[in-house]
Amino acid sequence: MNPALEQLSKEELLTLFQEREQAFQQQQASLHQQEVLLQQKDQTIQEQASAIEKQEATITQKQEQVELLQWQVDQLKRMAFGQKRERFEADSQQLPLPFESTPQQAQQQEQELVEKIEYVRKKQNSSAHKGRVPLPDHLEVEEVEIYPEGDLSQMQCIGKEVTEELECVPAKLFIRRYIRYKYTPKNKEGVVIGELPERIIDKGIPGPGLLASILVDKYVDHLPLYRQRQRFLRENIPIAASTLDGWCKTALEKLQILYDHLVEDTKSKGYLQADETPIKVLDKDKKGSTHQGYYWVYNSPIDNAVLFDYQPTRGASGPDKILSHFKGYLQTDGYKVYEKIGRQKDVVHLACWAHARREFEKALDNDKARASMALLYIQQLYAVEARAREEKLTLEQRKVLRLEKSLSVLNELGKWISKEVKTTLPKSPIGKAMRYSQQRWDALSAYLYDGMLEIDNNLVENAIRPVALGRKNYLFAGSHQAAQRAAMIYSFFAICKKHEVNPYQWLKHSLENIMSINHKNIRNLYPQNFSVQNC
Repeated sequence: MNPALEQLSKEELLTLFQEREQAFQQQQASLHQQEVLLQQKDQTIQEQASAIEKQEATITQKQEQVELLQWQVDQLKRMAFGQKRERFEADSQQLPLPFESTPQQAQQQEQELVEKIEYVRKKQNSSAHKGRVPLPDHLEVEEVEIYPEGDLSQMQCIGKEVTEELECVPAKLFIRRYIRYKYTPKNKEGVVIGELPERIIDKGIPGPGLLASILVDKYVDHLPLYRQRQRFLRENIPIAASTLDGWCKTALEKLQILYDHLVEDTKSKGYLQADETPIKVLDKDKKGSTHQGYYWVYNSPIDNAVLFDYQPTRGASGPDKILSHFKGYLQTDGYKVYEKIGRQKDVVHLACWAHARREFEKALDNDKARASMALLYIQQLYAVEARAREEKLTLEQRKVLRLEKSLSVLNELGKWISKEVKTTLPKSPIGKAMRYSQQRWDALSAYLYDGMLEIDNNLVENAIRPVALGRKNYLFAGSHQAAQRAAMIYSFFAICKKHEVNPYQWLKHSLENIMSINHKNIRNLYPQNFSVQNC
């Protein structure tokens, strides 16, 4: 014990002990306070770190949004000012290679991908130009003979030079006047008179040729009726706009029986391609605005038949009229209504590689490496289709070629997408493109089942294009009934185009015979069964 402490009294020792105990407690309190401060600092640091992480996540999200918005702006600029073709050309110096591949595999893959995978477009040699294409023989020829000036009596003709030019006379309007003579027997009562030929509009003035011309001008050449009326006025023929509209309505109603047969025939097809396109329609229940209706379009690649069907909705009930009891192959885009029908019994759903390719083409600005890789694979699939067309293979031969060439490409592409999709953002353009194909892989591969099946839905999209051009001119249909009547004539004109039939000649012939033909032979009036000899 410390000697100094031994000299202290009891009271002094107690006081000293209390002082030291108090100092110890103060020291403990100070240590506790420091510990609390350290904990607060740690908590503050953690909160700051969490805030930084949130800010970094927000920044990353904003950057993704900026990239997506910039991509959308680029797409809109392209739609407005850029080329519309979905053309892709491989860059041989920047070809993306599969990840984790051996050097030998990489070299082999590069050699395969460097090859240009696109349709062969043969360029004509300018020196081999065959000259001007001769004018067709079926045109009427008006000869104008031109002799040298002066006295030719003492001269001998040694030849002639012929120069041809293509000239045009505006459409000729004329009056066909039927004069029917009446007779009565000399010794009997009664009167006989020559019968009028069949007329489209009873007691009306338009003939079948005029009606056919008006309808072709509107639905093929996209010339609205009010512009056609201006042409009549230039010829001093005042025809009211309501009269023109009534003529078109009556003429189209005459084709209803032929259209009904086309509907029933379309329902029985075993392979259809389907798509839809909007059309604005005036609706008396919607004052100040138009109703958004839809043409549901069906194409039969086997016999090149097309059917337009108007429905006021794009919902699930839209295709019910044609596809409610459909059995066979149905090829469409990724619209959910079609996918629901594709899951029905006896229906094999085929997807469209053109739509899948379009998604990857849009993603080029977002992830050029992976989008280019996918497009290269898809180009190989289309190269097989081009080869089949060039070699004019039969359906069975085309199926064999696809199994030999396309199947392996599909397998490689499917494995590659399954691997790469895991490292893509779901909402990014490349992520959407990969998931679009992955979710429809079975439907995208189903075209290998039969040689008659097409790789894409382009045939039905081509049939829709005239509607897109037409609605820019006439803007809307006057009613739901008018939209359906337009669907009828769009159907027949689309078939005319596919079978290279003159739409005016076909329509004039059909209007002249639709009322008198035997109902058993009504299908003879289909455009695909028409020939110029019928006229």
